[in-house]
Amino acid sequence: MQGTHKVSSTLQPRPQWLKSSPLQPESLFPQREEGSRSPLPLPLQLPRALPGQACLRAGTCLASKDGRWVMSAAVEGPELEAVAAAAGDASEAADAEDASEAVDAGSRALPFLGGNRLNLDLSPGGCHRLLHLCVQQPLQLLQVEFLRLSTHEDPQLLEATLAQVPRSLSRLRSLVLKGGQRRDTLGACLRGALTALPAGLSGLTHLAHLDLSFNSLETLPVCVLGMRGLGALLLSHNCLSELPEALGALPALTFLAVTHNRLQMLPPALGALSTLQRLDLSQNLLDTLPPEIGGLGNLLELNLASNRLQSLPASLAGLRSLRLLVLHSNLLASVPASLARLPLLTRLDLRDNRLRDLPPELLDAPFVRLQGNPLGEASPDAPSSPGAAFVPEMPRLFLTSDLDSFPVTPGGCSVTLACGVRLQFPAGATITPITIRYRLLLPEPGLVPLGPHDALLSRVLELQPHGVAFQQDVGLWLLFTPPRARRCREVVVRTRNDSSWSDLETFLEEEAPKRLWAHCQVPHFSWFLVVSRPVSDACLVPPEGTLLCSSGHPGVKVIFPAGATEEPRQVSMQVVRVPGRELRALLGEPEAAASPLLCLSQSGPPSFLRPITVQLPLPSGVTGLSLDRSRLHLLYWAPPAATWDDITAQVVLELTHLYARFQVTHFSWYWLWYTTKNCVGGLARKAWERLRLHRVNLIALQRRRDPEQVLLQCLPRNKVDATLRRLLERYRGPEPSDTVEMFEGEEFFAAFERGIDVDADRPDCVEGRICFVFYSHLKNVKEVYVTTTLDREAQAVRGQVSFYRGAVPVQVPEEAEAARQRKGADALWMATLPIKLPRLRGPEGPRRGAGLSLAPLNLGDAETGFLTQSNLLSVAGRLGPDWPAVALHLGMSYRELQRIRHEFRDDLDGQIRHMLFSWAERQAGQPGAVVLLVQALEQSDRKDVAEEVRAVLELGRRKYQDSIQRTGLAPKDPEVPGSSAPQPSEPAQA
Repeated sequence: MQGTHKVSSTLQPRPQWLKSSPLQPESLFPQREEGSRSPLPLPLQLPRALPGQACLRAGTCLASKDGRWVMSAAVEGPELEAVAAAAGDASEAADAEDASEAVDAGSRALPFLGGNRLNLDLSPGGCHRLLHLCVQQPLQLLQVEFLRLSTHEDPQLLEATLAQVPRSLSRLRSLVLKGGQRRDTLGACLRGALTALPAGLSGLTHLAHLDLSFNSLETLPVCVLGMRGLGALLLSHNCLSELPEALGALPALTFLAVTHNRLQMLPPALGALSTLQRLDLSQNLLDTLPPEIGGLGNLLELNLASNRLQSLPASLAGLRSLRLLVLHSNLLASVPASLARLPLLTRLDLRDNRLRDLPPELLDAPFVRLQGNPLGEASPDAPSSPGAAFVPEMPRLFLTSDLDSFPVTPGGCSVTLACGVRLQFPAGATITPITIRYRLLLPEPGLVPLGPHDALLSRVLELQPHGVAFQQDVGLWLLFTPPRARRCREVVVRTRNDSSWSDLETFLEEEAPKRLWAHCQVPHFSWFLVVSRPVSDACLVPPEGTLLCSSGHPGVKVIFPAGATEEPRQVSMQVVRVPGRELRALLGEPEAAASPLLCLSQSGPPSFLRPITVQLPLPSGVTGLSLDRSRLHLLYWAPPAATWDDITAQVVLELTHLYARFQVTHFSWYWLWYTTKNCVGGLARKAWERLRLHRVNLIALQRRRDPEQVLLQCLPRNKVDATLRRLLERYRGPEPSDTVEMFEGEEFFAAFERGIDVDADRPDCVEGRICFVFYSHLKNVKEVYVTTTLDREAQAVRGQVSFYRGAVPVQVPEEAEAARQRKGADALWMATLPIKLPRLRGPEGPRRGAGLSLAPLNLGDAETGFLTQSNLLSVAGRLGPDWPAVALHLGMSYRELQRIRHEFRDDLDGQIRHMLFSWAERQAGQPGAVVLLVQALEQSDRKDVAEEVRAVLELGRRKYQDSIQRTGLAPKDPEVPGSSAPQPSEPAQA
């Protein structure tokens, strides 16, 4: 090519890294246009005093073109000629370009260079791109302060690339050289190829943040020790077995993370890091700590979890600024009492250690966590002989929210799931290795078997594979909500066995008043949930007879005579207290009273061979010497009958001063009443239902940022005011409904009237109606996306939400509003709340979202489709641990990611939501935000979520086109873009 300066024909041999990863023309230069691979060199304007020179400096090859000098490639050292040759071939293949076109190409912003951030870690060929940029030296490169580069590259290529960084990016403040972007066949993150760093990196005088996580470092690179301005150093997931003494000479270091390495000891010089504020050494092999660690006077957080620490140095009492100390999953047998005197300590995590005793100062401290320790247990006996077999420590697994399975070997293990559930597999529980899967399900009527007086306290845990019998029982700990009432009630774990449900023997463990575990032993896996029920007393009735007494009500007894059964059978008894105040209010009789409600059940044949004697205490205030027998009624109820029968005339009541005795041959419910009423069956049914009722209010609120989202919530009456105060910053709406009485596990519906329809694509929505199931101790919240069938662009639309018991009528009666105005409970209309959807016509015309006082958090526009807040919540729920990659592709800074991780360090879902919504609020109203989100999802290998977002956008575009055709704003022409959008197979509506 005329005017092109050739390099010397005497070339060095092509280096190995260039052979394995050749610098092709398409990797050296950006494409001119789609489908064209003609290289488009980016120009570098030089002074006219250098018209005949071929090199600006060593390692920089230039080509002359029409009097201007264009940089082709740059690699310093012995690889110079080979790279120049490859770049020269690319120049010879280029088409002729005029001067203005070259200038435009040079000023064009690069897609992977955003402001002062250069993100090359998630795109292929990152090292090639960085080499090319270092040669070009565009103006944008001089402003780069943040660089991210993947270490899944050829080691020699990576080393050659990093050698260019100090000279080309001298203002660099943050350098991230991480692996982990690739995964193996099992989904585990792979380490990068980085084993060393060029010595020249110590010349980055402005560098304050260095991340070398997920690599193969066995020793800390020497150049790191020369970075005097370094404030944050991340070395997690490497192969480090020790840290150098010189590490203590970094004067500005405030954050050091060396998790998931092989550290066996720490250098004493670590205590010289006087500026250090956060130190994370979890998941290592540390068995001791140097006393010098007490010199970290500014340390705020210290994480030593999952090591082998057997004791702690007394010098930890010198950490006067410490707020968080994590020591769980170690081998600690004692803890210094001086830790309780740290003035700023707010959390001390000592879970899963070997603590059998603890100083009183720590035992009573509210900030100490002690679960999983054998507190109060006797020490095991020492081995009888020096040659006794050593029992290895049981492996411990801590699962994150992105994992739904874990392996179990015959050696056993202890597992903590992300939802708080804990399992312990003893050694020998399985003969062969097995993979356990789990799911945490929302409660549904068919999946939650509740008795008349049971209350659900947890979600449903499913453990698979079902029915696999273990050689030894597996320990299971389930978190549950504290029950509302505890007197004469008990908490049990309920499980499904074959086709029936049964209750397991359950023990309660309490960490705090609002953090409780239900512990049981399970022989096989199925579904598990925690319920509160009346205390159940059981016994095995032999042919010789026995006596069964109630543990909560000593006066309640059942006497089984000899010969009542031929084979032993299991019998259980439950007793429910009856508040006399409610009974008298229901009957309107001051002297009315009732005994406790007795439920008897059995296994085997329905009837006994001989009569069974039942003893009930007389109603409160009634004695056997003064009662009027005509007012005493014995009531009987056998499910599934809906009525109580008066059987007083069919049995012989034997009265003592305090008790009434009678005989039965089969079991059910029994109740003793004292009242002047003659027909007590219907009254007893009402009283029995009153015992099962929960008084609640229903609220329907609109989200301020997106009025098309409606929050439906069912609340206990005493929590309505506090909930409204908390929600009204984000929601607005009418007053809550009148008090409604609900049964545990009762289904009810919410339907929208007057032109408001619920999106029928929701799984819990049938024909525009939302189905609720009421559980007194679990939140019943649905966030519903609503649309209108009226022209909302022309006028404000008013609607209302009605709540129904039972089936919803096909036609909503006109008296719905009148039913809302009435006080008291209604058999059909539980409540009717008005909803006002604000006018969407603004001064600029019928533009969607234009008349709102508070703009909804919508991304996109009416023509390309919206992503609402509900859609973003759905996206957030699918990201899991991939959210940092998505955030970086969205242009968020690494510092912002670290801040989010710190603020929500115990809440992965909180990290994801905060990241996504903070970005969305900044992008609201900006063109191209939705496209940017879809691209970020695809670049992060989350094409599944990207496809769902596209389906939502397609649904929105179709609805928009239908609306403008209905109003006559556009002709119904299939050739008009967007007028006949293809229907998505399954719209992903949040």
